[in-house]
Amino acid sequence: MDDKTRTELEAAVYRRLVEHLRSRTDVQNIDMMNLAGFCRNCLSNWMKDAADAKGLPMSKDESREVVYGMPFDEWKQKHQKEASKDQQAAFQKASHKH
Repeated sequence: MDDKTRTELEAAVYRRLVEHLRSRTDVQNIDMMNLAGFCRNCLSNWMKDAADAKGLPMSKDESREVVYGMPFDEWKQKHQKEASKDQQAAFQKASHKH
């Protein structure tokens, strides 16, 4: 497979992942972090890192809007729930591994 085709496929996979996460608002970021070690915020940070590496201007808010499909504050208001004590404890335990 040539580099151009691989990049196109990777981009398609990324777009599909983002669309999937946008549709699964029931899945909280803390659950993703506890189970997989990354979340929507990580994806948006990686997007900003990639833009920075290319010298392209992109704010943290802009990169989050790419991933969330709306301003982050709006997404939090609509979909984010308070983390339970169990979720917080699991996050603290998992964060020591990273």
